[in-house]
Amino acid sequence: MVPALLAEQEVENLSGLSPNPDKDIFVVRENGTTCLMAEFAVKFLVPYDVLALNGIDLITEQASLTLPRGAHIEGACGTTEAELHISWINGAYTLRIYFSKEKRTMGSDGKAKETEVWKISKVQLVYDTSETTHFINAYNPGKHTASTHHLSALVTPAGRSYVCAAQQTLTLISSDHQKGITVSMSDLQIQPFDIKSDFVFSEPYKCITDQRERLEETLPLVLGLILGLIIVITITVYHFHLKLTANQPQLPRDRSLYKNM
Repeated sequence: MVPALLAEQEVENLSGLSPNPDKDIFVVRENGTTCLMAEFAVKFLVPYDVLALNGIDLITEQASLTLPRGAHIEGACGTTEAELHISWINGAYTLRIYFSKEKRTMGSDGKAKETEVWKISKVQLVYDTSETTHFINAYNPGKHTASTHHLSALVTPAGRSYVCAAQQTLTLISSDHQKGITVSMSDLQIQPFDIKSDFVFSEPYKCITDQRERLEETLPLVLGLILGLIIVITITVYHFHLKLTANQPQLPRDRSLYKNM
């Protein structure tokens, strides 16, 4: 938890500004300036029990949840810890994301170097299976909490925002008989610390998946350009060779003609 802060915290849900109906935009501000920004599309797959037709056995169903527009948000900023809480349907669901900043020792060329990074240290989902929009005929309905354990996700150099179009998947373990809940986030950009300009993300740090996809997209183009260059060079050299040989004196092929030379 972020310790009590004297600074005034403000929160804004700007999801209505997103052209993507599945993407949400959340902002936490401190003393009139942005201190945390998050944009992402998120989907939850939540298993729950229902009573079988025989009235004895339990079978597992799966509820699919998404964040609705107009969700209520709360947040807190700190120098090394930050939080974003998102709740909807009168508190039936609450998503909590915890961020932390730390120093790590990274080595390159045999030299250890200390660098500062931030990461998501914990994700928690509180959900109520008595909410019948998504949980139909849930057995023994009630509130449950699902959390990650020993999480270190989206590790990003300090002062930069994390960007990833590809899907990022986390598994949360629920208090409901240790069921596994899947949280899938995509099209995301997040920065919980060191935002320099109001409502503006800092320099992006792209995820490995996006970098690999970008390479796969550009590699055929690069290879095509190289192949085209090789063809042009080959044609040019051949043309130069033809011109060079055309200017040289032609020796007779018939050996009897050598006598008259």
